[in-house]
Amino acid sequence: MALSGSRLDVMRHVGENLDTLLGDYLKPIETNWQPSDFLPDSRQEDFPEQVRLFRESARELSYDYMAVLVGDTITEEALPTYESWLMDMEGVNQAEPTGWTSWIRGWTAEENRHGDLLNKFLYLSGRVNMRAMEVSTQYLIADGFDIGTGTDPYKNFVYTSFQELATNVSHRRTATLAKQAGCPQLSKICGVIASDEMRHAKAYKAFVSKIFEVDPSEMMLAFEEMMRKKIVMPAHFLRETGVKLSQTFSHFSDAAQRIGVYTTNDYIDIIDALLIDWHIDAVTDLNDAGQRARDYLMALPARLRRVADRTKIPTLEYPFSWIAA
Repeated sequence: MALSGSRLDVMRHVGENLDTLLGDYLKPIETNWQPSDFLPDSRQEDFPEQVRLFRESARELSYDYMAVLVGDTITEEALPTYESWLMDMEGVNQAEPTGWTSWIRGWTAEENRHGDLLNKFLYLSGRVNMRAMEVSTQYLIADGFDIGTGTDPYKNFVYTSFQELATNVSHRRTATLAKQAGCPQLSKICGVIASDEMRHAKAYKAFVSKIFEVDPSEMMLAFEEMMRKKIVMPAHFLRETGVKLSQTFSHFSDAAQRIGVYTTNDYIDIIDALLIDWHIDAVTDLNDAGQRARDYLMALPARLRRVADRTKIPTLEYPFSWIAA
């Protein structure tokens, strides 16, 4: 069924049964995991010993690894920015307690646990200059960010689908590396966060799939535009005291590439995955502009891989203000 009309009409249509779908993509709060489930219990007599073991297990994590983990933590802690952005989308009414508003608030509440848990681990690890990290977190929230979507839900859902898949990759890789470094607690922490990210990715991908069913050409054009602009990660806006805005992210990205947590090829693989998940090659009822957008999207991964093959990963380690040792 094709809908002719505004984004608002489509959002109303897609959101009609959203309340019944929330259970597929969000977990009940009372049964969901909480950060304290994975941290030393301060009520216990052996709390100091638990903390000592935590600190010991974190000693073997590499400098680049710590840089990536801090950057991931800061990004996760900037949830107020992301919620306010999504609440401003066309078709979302904060005064309505159901539908899209329920999704955004529920998603934010689950995501908020990630930064909380990672922050507490870093504090207990003894490896991080917490004040420097906290300054960067406050900067990231205060600065806000522009992901190139405006209030367009189509573009926003492309972004969030991509971003959730990217964070799943990053947290899965940090889980693996933590286990290899002899830090099982952190491996478990990153693993449960990665699981959340994949579940949330499935939700946003499902929203896009439903839009393709009723407004295929406009959805295809939105997908194309976001890929032409490139997906700018929230961490792009990281900064440290006295450091230019783009420099911190550049060094953070280099560290992630060096240890294989999130690479250029991962970016391309996610595009490939979205092309498959949304059956881009089989979408029907496209107008001429939509057909051209589809052609661009289908050819994009191969073109990006040719460029990626010539990209060299910088070997220079950068002295982040966040890392104490």
